Amino acid sequence: MSKVVITIIPIFMLIILGAGVRRLGFIKAEFITAANRLVFYLAIPALVFRALCKASLRNDFDLLSVVMMLAAVILVAGLALIYNRCRKTGNGPQTGTFTQAAIHGNLGYIGLAVGFYYLDEGGFARVSMLVGFLMIMQNLLGVLLLQYFCGAGGDSRRVRGLMAAVLFNPVILAALAGIVFNLSRLPLPQVFDRFLLILSGMALPMGLLLIGASISFALLRQWLPRAAVVAFLKLFLLPGIALLLFHLAGVDEQNFIPALILLAAPTATLTYVMAREMGGHVDLAVASVSLTTILSAFSYAFWLGLLHKF
Repeated sequence: MSKVVITIIPIFMLIILGAGVRRLGFIKAEFITAANRLVFYLAIPALVFRALCKASLRNDFDLLSVVMMLAAVILVAGLALIYNRCRKTGNGPQTGTFTQAAIHGNLGYIGLAVGFYYLDEGGFARVSMLVGFLMIMQNLLGVLLLQYFCGAGGDSRRVRGLMAAVLFNPVILAALAGIVFNLSRLPLPQVFDRFLLILSGMALPMGLLLIGASISFALLRQWLPRAAVVAFLKLFLLPGIALLLFHLAGVDEQNFIPALILLAAPTATLTYVMAREMGGHVDLAVASVSLTTILSAFSYAFWLGLLHKF
């Protein structure tokens, strides 16, 4: 259990610090935007690329865990839609945003951070490979959900732009590039390896500070009931269904733990961006991101503590 504690507490101390310095005025909105771009387009791709360059792909890649992971995402998306239909809660934009928030995890900042600090080098390599598959799936589903429920289909240029952003996501491209370089069996020059090490060093701490700085307590209070259901679906039901599927499929522990860490990540801040661009419910997206981020400290402690007993 001590391993869980020393992994989770420092990560969420950084998130709390980010929220605190934002409220004190040390971090401005302009800085958050610029720093997000720096982390997302440079630091995190460097981290993922370096991990995959050094990975043993034959030992670290497991197709069955990928299939079960994606199946869990699709099942929870379906359950979120059924919930909205049965409860008749909200309009089209609310339904689309609610469903997207229930499956779209913050992989780049929190999922990778937990994987990096909890797992060994081989485990993090598995996380880096899985993150590409999961990012593609959750982004494509997000675009489809918002296009269908929010009436964004008429603006074809906006939809095409979002689809291009999904396909050319820098983290996905870095994962693919790392896999290709690994398969080429070329040595990674020591100078370039050290450059990547230094660049990637700012990815996780800076990303966690930015997550904390983006939390909105005002919208959270306003949309708490809906956001609470999103939190249950995202933080508990999705990892729970995935764990059941991994068990039924016979996926071994070293392969399903990295997948579970990614699936248990809180709602991604990108859900707010996508909701804003495609006519979704922006306030619900922000509230969902805020609540799931706060509660993920407890949900991660629960899941990692449970796995630690295996």
